[in-house]
Amino acid sequence: MSLKVRMNDVVKVICGKERGKIGKIKKILTKKNKVVIEGINYVVKHKKSRLYKIKGSLIKVEAPIHISNISYYCVKLKKDFKIGFICENNQKKRIFRKNNLFIK
Repeated sequence: MSLKVRMNDVVKVICGKERGKIGKIKKILTKKNKVVIEGINYVVKHKKSRLYKIKGSLIKVEAPIHISNISYYCVKLKKDFKIGFICENNQKKRIFRKNNLFIK
């Protein structure tokens, strides 16, 4: 399966508890079909104390979101779009499906 999003793309969350939020893709997990987005979907992890001097604590970490729950967001048009592919001059390029404009 080819992924339609890339690193540093701006995306919008379309379902779940973080619905409507916008952020950049920080990390892509291709085998699990998930992405980590900056500033979205924080979870609390418990850090265990290792030595008698260091105390345990709670850490906020960004958790991955499934790719089906996000869509590409165009900053110029301020709207989210579906992405498609087109081949031109033996190169695969990404386009917006609705108006066939090229992405970047």
